[in-house]
Order: sequence, then structure tokens, then C-alpha cells
Amino acid sequence: MQTVLFKLGLVLFLLGLLTGLAIPVCKNPRMALSSHLEATLNGMFLALLGLLWPHIHLPNAWGVTAVALIVYAAYANWLATLLAAAWGAGRKFAPIAAGDHATSADKEGIVGFLLVSLAVSIVVGVIIVIVGL
Repeated sequence: MQTVLFKLGLVLFLLGLLTGLAIPVCKNPRMALSSHLEATLNGMFLALLGLLWPHIHLPNAWGVTAVALIVYAAYANWLATLLAAAWGAGRKFAPIAAGDHATSADKEGIVGFLLVSLAVSIVVGVIIVIVGL
């Protein structure tokens, strides 16, 4: 599990760096900056979790569940903010970064679903990890 977390963390960190290069071409550059920061920080979090993994004592199913939830949340956070940057979405859940940008209800729904589902996933995943420590 440790190697998986290292790899997924570094891939997400790289995606964050590449997202940083795309900031000027996005419909909402401020949200693109959020996407860049989310990916780099969550990539580092996954790598840090990989470093902690030998100290976490959970039954295998709980460990897999925690990692799946946390990895989903990390990647969904990057994707949601990147889509919001490209589409000009995010007014409901990220009004400061979204600013005056607006898009269709369908696109707002996709971004909103990702943001809400990742919030639940990261909280549950981190609680499982804390219990395992």
C-alpha cells in the first residue's frame, strides 16, 4: 500500500504542476490556480500518508477502504476544480474562486457532485486512518 500511495501521490503532484502551466488558458484562471494547489497539496498528502502507512494498524479491508476514499477525494478535488476552471463553474460550492463566472446547470451539477462526494470521502478516510494509528 505504501508504494501505491507514493506513486499516486507523485502522479497527482505532477498533474498539479502541469495544471499550473494551464492557468492562463482557462476560462477562470483563479479556479485553475485552486486546481493547481489542490493537486500539489493532495499529492504531497498521499505521499505523506505513504510514509505513515507502516504505523497504521487496520484490518486489510479497512486499510483498502481508507486509501480508496482518500485517493478518490484527492483526485476528485483536482478534477472538480479543473473542470470548474475550464467551464467557469463552481459558484455554489466555491463562490470566492468562481467569482462572476457561470455555466450550465449540468456542469455545475457535475462539479457540485464531485466537491460534495470528495468532502465526505476525505473525512471518512482520514477518520479510519486516525483510528488505525
